[in-house]
Amino acid sequence: MESILPTLSLYLVLGAFAGVMAGLLGVGGGLIIVPVLAWIFHHQQIASALIMHLAIGTSLATIVLTSTSSIRAHQRHGAILWPVFWRLTPGIIIGAWIGSAVADALPSIALQKIFALFVLTVSAQMAFGAKPSPQRELPGAAGMLMVGGVIGGVSAIVGIGGGSLTVPFLTWCNTTIRQAVATSAACGLPIALAGTLGFVVTGLNAAPLPAWSLGYVYGPALVGIVFTSMLTAPLGAKLAHTLPTEVLKKVFAVFLAVIGVKMLLS
Repeated sequence: MESILPTLSLYLVLGAFAGVMAGLLGVGGGLIIVPVLAWIFHHQQIASALIMHLAIGTSLATIVLTSTSSIRAHQRHGAILWPVFWRLTPGIIIGAWIGSAVADALPSIALQKIFALFVLTVSAQMAFGAKPSPQRELPGAAGMLMVGGVIGGVSAIVGIGGGSLTVPFLTWCNTTIRQAVATSAACGLPIALAGTLGFVVTGLNAAPLPAWSLGYVYGPALVGIVFTSMLTAPLGAKLAHTLPTEVLKKVFAVFLAVIGVKMLLS
């Protein structure tokens, strides 16, 4: 495997781009980080059977760190619905553990196709502005456990913080968009923590893992992405007040569609 030094700059650039887009459009970094990491890992000559597992596990690990700053920002505005967060969290943790186990059992190519289909779905949602209309109240304990499980499981399998699932659900349940986004950001932390732990444990005996890996989490990529994404996310948030975000969302939707189609067909 080639030295990590020539590719460290790629991790830094990836983190910077993911941070700006997250702050600008509210798009979870995993949608960007996973496919780009898969491409970088391929050119690093990491074993193809491990590429998607490492990309997803590393993406979840970055969300552990970046979500904390997002939570602090939303908490300053008092927008997080903590009772809702605590009702979703048990299901999220269970679902993320199960999702990481399912991902470990799947071949890398299957994970790639699943991720591609998910990205295409999010792309269509962004392009056409599809938003569920508020029709009901939040479900009871059993319903919240089930919903949390689905959100945690799907998020762990594709390596995201769950915003593209949690926000529509909360909006559908008569939560204001501001509170839905803030609460979803908080839910990203247990998703990432549980998912990362699952990918670390299931990947410990995988071979041949690259050096500086802890299970399916690749250390150099984690450090590089987190370092720049936490610096550029505030910049993206500032740009959101000056740039035409609705137009940019349409452009980004096309970008995601290209990624999804490429991963689906490759």
